[in-house]
Amino acid sequence: MTAAPEPGVAATALGGVSVRVIPCLDVSGGRVVKGVNFLDLQDAGDPVELAARYYEQGADELTFLDVGATVENRATMWDTVTRTAEQVFIPLTVGGGVRSVDDVGRLQQCGADKIGVNSAAIARPELVSEIADRFGAQAVVLSLDVKRSERVPSGFVVTTHGGRTETDIDAIAWAREAVQRGAGELLVNSIDADGTKNGFDLELVAAVRAVSSVPVIASGGAGHVAHFAPAVDAGADAVLAASVFHRGEMTVGDVKDALRATGHVVR
Repeated sequence: MTAAPEPGVAATALGGVSVRVIPCLDVSGGRVVKGVNFLDLQDAGDPVELAARYYEQGADELTFLDVGATVENRATMWDTVTRTAEQVFIPLTVGGGVRSVDDVGRLQQCGADKIGVNSAAIARPELVSEIADRFGAQAVVLSLDVKRSERVPSGFVVTTHGGRTETDIDAIAWAREAVQRGAGELLVNSIDADGTKNGFDLELVAAVRAVSSVPVIASGGAGHVAHFAPAVDAGADAVLAASVFHRGEMTVGDVKDALRATGHVVR
């Protein structure tokens, strides 16, 4: 975990809106999975059952990521998305295996409100603009799976294929470009922090916030309710977590209570 930025150093989150708390369902083979640093994935339950649980707990949104879709060269599991959407009545973001505007259209027919893109957008950045032009910027969530690296100026490099393939692309430069191309949100996941429960990478959140005019979602590393407020202080508009919710270590309500206690506005 990186130390919190000093007051006034990092840009703050977009003002005037409540902080969103978003459980994430990483799905492979029709089951929710979770590991550490994107490795050693273990079964964490049924996506439909977990989605319903988090909806009842007061989740503001849900993010559904088919972590095997790009790697296995297959489309997102349409049926699982449909069944999940039937159980919740909050915004649902779906990503994994999205390669075209037609994929986006089909996912929206299945019940997705927003579409997460990562590997395909890196391979062909025009995809971000194409989706935004047809469905609106609010439908496009650029997912950045980021590792620390000294090979790029910012110190953060983009990865693809569920974190398995490291690129030479500077994550901060790519975040800036994606916003210019029409991305409506940035989902920033630290692979280094993922599953460690040591806290969000606050330096990464602040760096992305500094170049983004759209909402930033912090992901990767949550292990305690006290970890969420610093991510918001670093510039996140929303906070996302997976394993701590799946294992019942905390609820959505616990996170919101902790955010309220530190002066943040939540729904």
